[in-house]
Amino acid sequence: MLYVAWVRERVGTGQEDVMPPADAKTVAGLVDWLAGTSAGHAEAFADRTRLRAAIDGAFVPLDSPLGDAAEVAIFPPVTGG
Repeated sequence: MLYVAWVRERVGTGQEDVMPPADAKTVAGLVDWLAGTSAGHAEAFADRTRLRAAIDGAFVPLDSPLGDAAEVAIFPPVTGG
């Protein structure tokens, strides 16, 4: 897992290795499970509309299947300027 920007600050780390349960089949399911692992995770993932995700470096919607993902990143919406 990779966490970026304020997500990282709330979770308390920029990355961690996780072993989600078998029923966490999508990014949203993974986020649901992670939200129950600590107060920081719960705070970071409280408003799912403020989260974006990437699987193995490719932007994906939260309802995307995890498949055999080696890396999942969670971050706030990206803006440019």
